[in-house]
Amino acid sequence: MIATPLYAGILALLYLVLSYRIIVLRGHGVSFGDGGNPVLLRRIRAHGNFSEYVPLILILIGILELSHLPSILLHVLGATLVIARLLHGYALSFKESFKFGRFWGTALTFMLLLVCGLLCIYQAVSAHAMLPLNV
Repeated sequence: MIATPLYAGILALLYLVLSYRIIVLRGHGVSFGDGGNPVLLRRIRAHGNFSEYVPLILILIGILELSHLPSILLHVLGATLVIARLLHGYALSFKESFKFGRFWGTALTFMLLLVCGLLCIYQAVSAHAMLPLNV
């Protein structure tokens, strides 16, 4: 396995940046929740949104890698995930309004869920079809 650890590592660094940006604002008196601070709320949601989607998509990519999907496809999926999360994270955590990043970050993330999900189903069905009938 080469693709999954590469993209997991890159995304872990992005997650660290998103986490750090929350901690910086928490140092100004808000220890729990957003304290009504819209900037902190956006940063919390960028961090939360990342943690809601990235693990599942990385697991799907890992399954596809174990299923011997061609390396180029794995890298396209992984790179797309990094781009999607950079766009979305930048839009929410770094800017007050960056509709392009938020839209395309979300759209690419949903596209990855669809594509990876369908590829996993295809891999499962095609592997099952190759089993002997008496098994």
